[in-house]
Amino acid sequence: MSNSIITLTTDYGTSDHLVGTLKGVILKINPDVTIVDITHHVTPYDLLDGALAIGAAYSYFPARTIHVVVVDPDVGTERRPLLVTSENQYFVAPDNGVLSLIYERDPTAIVRHANVEHYYLQPVSKTFHGRDVFAPVAAWLAKSGQTAAMGDVIEDYKKFAMPRPKATDGVLKGSVIRVDSFGNLITNLRPEDFSEEARKAGKIDLQVGTHPVSRLVETFALGSAGEPIAYIGSSGYVEIAVNKGSAARTLALGRGAAVTLAAKQ
Repeated sequence: MSNSIITLTTDYGTSDHLVGTLKGVILKINPDVTIVDITHHVTPYDLLDGALAIGAAYSYFPARTIHVVVVDPDVGTERRPLLVTSENQYFVAPDNGVLSLIYERDPTAIVRHANVEHYYLQPVSKTFHGRDVFAPVAAWLAKSGQTAAMGDVIEDYKKFAMPRPKATDGVLKGSVIRVDSFGNLITNLRPEDFSEEARKAGKIDLQVGTHPVSRLVETFALGSAGEPIAYIGSSGYVEIAVNKGSAARTLALGRGAAVTLAAKQ
């Protein structure tokens, strides 16, 4: 495929050689690709964080982009490497559920066990499949576009249910599923959890941890100093922020904190 794009989403961080090595492997096989870093700061070993990161980004790339997603706490074990075709995009990742949001959005995704070792670097390290398996598979795919040659279709791939709020005793109970680099608290509530009237009026009865949040605004700057406010984030989730501050620090809350919304308002 000409003018191919390969994206990288990992928990490797950027303080050592790992990310640079992935890029070197890709470019040695296919020097004509464009490599885009989505993030290398997924919380280490955190499959949900990895799923949210790639889920927020992939649909903004051109058709036939190849997304390498390496959050791989079971590297070197019997877990399988995958090549997934979904919505005219490709995903190369371990079979551990990190692509669960992709599967949820596209139940017709084609999942292959990328086990044709001709496309791997040899010898294959037990601890660096990003270098020896995922990066070369992506680079060869960018050269040929031939997914069928890279492995057989499978149906028993791993996926997990994305966390959803639950209605209990007149309230909707959700949670903080991610804290971004600004300290904004990303919840698993969605805009449809509020009535149209509440969204128009901007008045809500929300609680995050033990802290009340009474205003739903359009953007951060509409919050008063030190005031926690809610807004609809760019990824489609309800988020809690403090204008020009960190909601996580101000409220002393993090991922997993309870979020409750009074019966649909």
